[in-house]
Amino acid sequence: AKARLRAAGSPRQGSAPRRWVASPRLGSAPPRLRASAPPGHLAKARLRASGSMAQIVGYASLTPTSQGLHHDRMRPRLVAIACFPGVQPLDVVGPHEVFVGATRLINARSLAGRSYEVRLVATTPGVVTSESGLSLVAPHALPRPRDIDTLLIPGGDGVLAARGDAALLRFVRRAATTARRVASVCSGTFILAEAGLLDGRIVTTHWRRAEQLQREYPAIDVDADPIFLHDGAIWTSAGDTAGIDLALAMVEEDHGAELAQAIARQLVMFLRRPGGQSQFATPVWTAPARHNAVRAAQERINLDPSADHRVDVLAQAVGMSSRHFTRRFVEQTGDSPARYIERVRVEHARGMLERDDAGVAVIAKRCGFGTAETMRRAFVRRIGVPPDDYRKRFA
Repeated sequence: AKARLRAAGSPRQGSAPRRWVASPRLGSAPPRLRASAPPGHLAKARLRASGSMAQIVGYASLTPTSQGLHHDRMRPRLVAIACFPGVQPLDVVGPHEVFVGATRLINARSLAGRSYEVRLVATTPGVVTSESGLSLVAPHALPRPRDIDTLLIPGGDGVLAARGDAALLRFVRRAATTARRVASVCSGTFILAEAGLLDGRIVTTHWRRAEQLQREYPAIDVDADPIFLHDGAIWTSAGDTAGIDLALAMVEEDHGAELAQAIARQLVMFLRRPGGQSQFATPVWTAPARHNAVRAAQERINLDPSADHRVDVLAQAVGMSSRHFTRRFVEQTGDSPARYIERVRVEHARGMLERDDAGVAVIAKRCGFGTAETMRRAFVRRIGVPPDDYRKRFA
């Protein structure tokens, strides 16, 4: 549509000169021009518009309209999950459900912020057979890299063959130059490593694959312990369910802890585990606090139950007074710090009783109880049986 200049010839002798002012209209049509009569002599027609000439003449290719910019800001973020034969299905389905669940809650609650569009993509779209024989459908071809917000590479037994897929590697490299985040779950790190994206970075992967990853890619610093890590735009995680933790952390980064916790509750995940938690640690089945200082204290306790966690030590670590810290901790968790610490230590001890041959007194010391009798009382209080009976039932 072209802007039309409507003038009935030149100004008459002695008449007030006219200038041209852009008169915007509702809708997508370009502004029309109307005449007005300013004081002073008219040397030439002056176009007054709040936008550029491209907006006046209506060529959308020259500049985006404000409506177009608003639409782009509200467009869902594209999360592309790359699939290949032999993929681990949980690495795909877990993060998929987190991002889809986030979108449902954002829409249902009319929350601010952009939702997610999740696509399963493949170099050859169609049915993909996972390592367990479960068939997944990846209906989408590899998208334009510039359209991707988050690229996620899952792991699985097929990853070693997939890293030889030249088209997939080329796509990953190109996406890494424009995507906001590039992530791997489990042994998906091998594909990122083969693409050259991990050199000089600290990454994690499934503990069974860590030694092989370090051996084959010596330029990478492999830490097999954490649940997930992120170094700039690159995220890596441990195996299987750790992909859910990684996706929840991404949602929290985009939308805050409250939405991430709501998704975790829907997935019956009682805790979004912090990224630094060991792959071998026993989880504490409670939601993290919304208050940053209280949540930092929770993570400190979860990561090392045997450490000194007296109230004054925890309060000093998070920069609060002991009284204020205790009050906020109870408000946020429903437990006093002492009860929370005991619960964490009991959970940690349960795991050690199930898999270790160490004596009860040794386990009590490792878990922070100090003595076997202190641990026995805590077990009876928490789960109704002493440690020896628990080991007989579950070891």
